[in-house]
Amino acid sequence: MSNTTRRKFIGTAAILTAATAASALPVTNMETKYPVVHHVFFWLKNPGSAEDRAKLIAGVKTLSKIETVHELRVGVVASTEKREVVDNSWAVSELIFFKDLEGQATYQNHPIHLEFIKNCSHLWEKVIVYDAVEA
Repeated sequence: MSNTTRRKFIGTAAILTAATAASALPVTNMETKYPVVHHVFFWLKNPGSAEDRAKLIAGVKTLSKIETVHELRVGVVASTEKREVVDNSWAVSELIFFKDLEGQATYQNHPIHLEFIKNCSHLWEKVIVYDAVEA
């Protein structure tokens, strides 16, 4: 095989390998974006109770069964640098993504959400909600 033919073969093989690898990567589809965000912070009545925190986390996770909830993230306070602008006084957070405002409204009145409130509201002392839409 001549040097020119070898270079063409290697070049073609490299292009085919790159194309195959690229086709295996997930494709970001605009339809999978969820521009409505519902972020809730909970302060426990008994902040030192690991059992209460675990019950609240389990309760929040049930909200993922609501059909308009496209993604649910449950969080606890991170051990990050203490700064004046960081509020780490809360115990549990829920971050939910919706496709539209109608989906968020459906969530608010959904039986699973109402059951969560009924079963878990005794655990929290304070709740703050931040709803936002993509700018």
